[in-house]
Amino acid sequence: MNENSPPQPNSVERVQRNMLAALERRLLNFLCRQLPPWVTPDTLTGFGMAGSLAIFAGYVGSNVSPAWLWLTLAGFVIQWFGDSLDGSLARYRHIERPSYGYFVDHSCDGLTTLLILGGMGLSPYVRLDVALIALAGYLLLSVHAFLYARVGGQLKLTFLAAGPTELRFVLIGLTAAMMLLGASPGLFGKVSGFDLFVGTIGSILILLFVVHTMGTARDLAKVDRRP
Repeated sequence: MNENSPPQPNSVERVQRNMLAALERRLLNFLCRQLPPWVTPDTLTGFGMAGSLAIFAGYVGSNVSPAWLWLTLAGFVIQWFGDSLDGSLARYRHIERPSYGYFVDHSCDGLTTLLILGGMGLSPYVRLDVALIALAGYLLLSVHAFLYARVGGQLKLTFLAAGPTELRFVLIGLTAAMMLLGASPGLFGKVSGFDLFVGTIGSILILLFVVHTMGTARDLAKVDRRP
């Protein structure tokens, strides 16, 4: 491999310093010990994607009845179980496939994000344009993480001490609030409190992308400074 070749996925260090990381790791290790042999990482990946589809269906179905949001809540649990355990199980059983796992896992993450925020934008609770702002912010931050894995050898999974698990808790709380408060626009006319919340989160994600991109570019300029 020459000096211009990108680092291989198995050489990329995963950086995860979110608030729940240690507790979640203990839980995942326990679950890995309980899973029967017929459950494979690919099985769990498929299970996680089924959860993502359930989230989407629940949000879209809430146009008919708020009771559909129970499906969304169940989908978040299913999606966490499959998405968090597939790589953990592969490492626990020492059957990692670094390139395949890296590619499939993050491809599924992108599709899951589309299903979650697209479904939310098609629900009666959040405007589609606001949901797309949040989608753009999340995908931009993902782009930064993947680019930094190439130039810095680290895959950063945590921003502002929060990672995917903390974000799921936020979305679960938001969905529960939808069930309790309903789809009324409230005090902001056509823009609901849910719109403001989701739009603010999306704006923060975009701002984080800009700040981290500028900081990384500044650091790389020092390293690559020409003589």
